[in-house]
This record gives sequence, C-alpha cells and structure tokens, in this order.
Amino acid sequence: MSARPSPAIAGRRLKRETQSRNEYGTGTNGVSMAVSMKPAQALKLLQDVSFGLVQDAKPEACPDFTLRQLAILLTIYLDPPPHTVRGLAKRLGVTKPVITRALNSMGEQEIVSRRRDEADRRNVIIQRTVKGSLYVESLGDMVVDAARKLPG
Repeated sequence: MSARPSPAIAGRRLKRETQSRNEYGTGTNGVSMAVSMKPAQALKLLQDVSFGLVQDAKPEACPDFTLRQLAILLTIYLDPPPHTVRGLAKRLGVTKPVITRALNSMGEQEIVSRRRDEADRRNVIIQRTVKGSLYVESLGDMVVDAARKLPG
C-alpha cells in the first residue's frame, strides 16, 4: 500500500492542521503544537492519553501497543522515509530483532508493511499504510482532545 493518503483524508488533515495552526501556532517541522506546559500538566496529558489508549477511546480495531511499539510507529509516521529495520534500531537504540518483533505485530494489524530493498536486498524497507495513517491521525486527535481538557 502507498503512504500517500486519499484526497479526502489529505483534505481533512489540511483543514485540521490549518485550524490547529490558528489556535496553537506552528512548531518545528510545521507540526502544530501547544506552546507551554508545566511538568505536572505534561504528565497528566501522558496519563490521559495512556488511559485512552488502553480503554475504549483508542482508534477502532487497533490493539494495545507497547510503549516501544508506539515509539516505532510514531517514528515511521512522523519522520521522513525511507525507514529500514537497521535505521529504526539505530534511531531507537535497540537491536534489529526488537524492531522485527514489533513490526511483526504491527504488520499483522496492517499498520505498517515491509518489503525488501531492491537496491540492497539485505535491507527491509518499512512502509506506511492507509490503516496506519488513519490510526496515527486518530492518535493525534486524541492527544489534542486530551490537551484541551487539561486544567489551567
């Protein structure tokens, strides 16, 4: 599957990013971000998002991911491609088998896909999927909603 979202998904994303920029300003890499947060608020946000991920608020038909799997997933979807098992292992400071196990689980859920690099058959290229893009987009929405509910 291609990493490129459908025109409808891209249009919704652009609309949401434009609205978010207007509300929060633009952070590095053009990502919309809340500006300032106290450590206690940041921890509360992490707690609220974590609760949402293990309760019914998580995106549809997706499993509970470990923190490591979530870090891998966000790296694949937020950092520019290409992504390889070797590159992800180096970036996250873990071994290649750790990445492979996480990708096996995410591949079964169709959140990511893999293919051999035709230029260097030793490398495995990790590709984004539509289902994975929708999951990450839903996760972003969940974080924004949780941040809006934080006490001042």
